Amino acid sequence: MPNCELQQRQVLVIGAGPSGAIAAALLKRKGHDVLVIERQRFPRFSIGESLLSHCLDFVEEAGMLEAVEAAGFQHKNGAAFAWGEEYSAFDFGLTFSQGKPSTFQVQRAQFDQLLADQAQAQGVEIRYEHEIVSVDMGGDCPRVRVRRPEGDEYEVESAFVLDASGYGRVLPRLLELEAPSNFPVRQAVFTHIEDRIDHPGFDRDKILITTHPEHRDIWFWTIPFSNGRTSLGVVAAAERFAEAPADLDACLKYFVAQTPSLSKVLANAVWDTPARTIGGYSANVSTLHGPGFALLGNAAEFLDPVFSSGVTIAMRSASMAANLLHRQLAGEAVDWQAEFATPLKRGVDTFRAYVEGWYDGSFQDVIYHPGSSPEIRAMISSILAGYAWDLRNPFVAEPKRRLRTLAELCARTPA
Repeated sequence: MPNCELQQRQVLVIGAGPSGAIAAALLKRKGHDVLVIERQRFPRFSIGESLLSHCLDFVEEAGMLEAVEAAGFQHKNGAAFAWGEEYSAFDFGLTFSQGKPSTFQVQRAQFDQLLADQAQAQGVEIRYEHEIVSVDMGGDCPRVRVRRPEGDEYEVESAFVLDASGYGRVLPRLLELEAPSNFPVRQAVFTHIEDRIDHPGFDRDKILITTHPEHRDIWFWTIPFSNGRTSLGVVAAAERFAEAPADLDACLKYFVAQTPSLSKVLANAVWDTPARTIGGYSANVSTLHGPGFALLGNAAEFLDPVFSSGVTIAMRSASMAANLLHRQLAGEAVDWQAEFATPLKRGVDTFRAYVEGWYDGSFQDVIYHPGSSPEIRAMISSILAGYAWDLRNPFVAEPKRRLRTLAELCARTPA
């Protein structure tokens, strides 16, 4: 476009969600000039509402913990699992890694707005409703073209671009970096309800993961908030929805009705919000970085919502990238593969092993086994709390082998 306005900034961050806000704030705190381009107007809806304890380590690093703690979000101290009459709870205060003992369950519209506002309060510029339409990585510096809400366009040249665009996956799309995920195509149908839960066995301080009584690859999340509302969703392989009603509200109720333990918890619920769906969300890329750019969080890879790992991976990648980029901008030689991609992937692969184990039933056998030792439960609880990079934990250092061995000990004998 002739006569296109050109702006120059030191760092451009794509997306103002949790990873973008954290990365931008960390870089700003280290003295760098940061611009965030966000396609949407905040607040906006998002799933990924049950935070893991490890998230708060990065919120604290970015100087935002006090604001998050004061916001009135639902306290969360662990995760509970239910399957028929079986129930198993893990306490984040009893973990091998001895990380933060609790975290929060959040409505993401408010949480993401809070983090973005905190980044702005630290001096980060965020431009909402600005959309990146093209990118040129061929010159000495990355250059992106941005469309304003009014429709006119401008260009931004920067020393480096961090893509925190989440499901938007801006750079993977524009640079043709997308790669197929090896996970089966799954679908989630979800809503928010006025829960009115008075069931004596329900713990509002934990996320509740419920396994379908007959089909162990179907599961539900129940995430209570501090305002009497709850996020409820069902996840299954796409073909499982073939026999369910096409109407999303009826579909979700159909699966809940098949699951008596969950039906009892939700007996008084007011279903007052239209259900939504998302499918085929598992994603991957051919590379996490390249000359002048790096991919954060869901923009790079998303596994599955079962253990709420998405926001943790996003924040961890933001912290790693921001600290590495700070060194690079200071003139230090850095190795993005060895210092970012490889160590980040190590934790992602740990989560992957347990997600795969969840769906093939082996990790469910471990979770629902009544005789696990406190030491092993503490190691598993560390992973559920987000500490999937703690290589001192044997179930992190060798996730597949350790899980396979433990699952064989916990395997159920056919009735």
